[in-house]
Amino acid sequence: MTVEDQIREKLTRAFAPVVLSVVNDSHRHAGHASSPGTGMSHFSIKVVSAAFAGKSRVERHRLVNATLAAELAGPVHALAITALAPGE
Repeated sequence: MTVEDQIREKLTRAFAPVVLSVVNDSHRHAGHASSPGTGMSHFSIKVVSAAFAGKSRVERHRLVNATLAAELAGPVHALAITALAPGE
């Protein structure tokens, strides 16, 4: 399973999103000094879930980061997060 698939699966299980987008942006960072060069290190995600209703942006990001802790400790170098409640 790819890192992208792992991210998608974990976010789906944790948040039952109505919208989920996982975009691998690693190619945009190839050759940068801090890029590990794996092709699976930089991602942008958009998650729309009722689980985020009534939560601040910081709380939402903490939830996502906790869900993806293993990936962030390993192969994922950078993660851009858009976490919204339905209707936002």
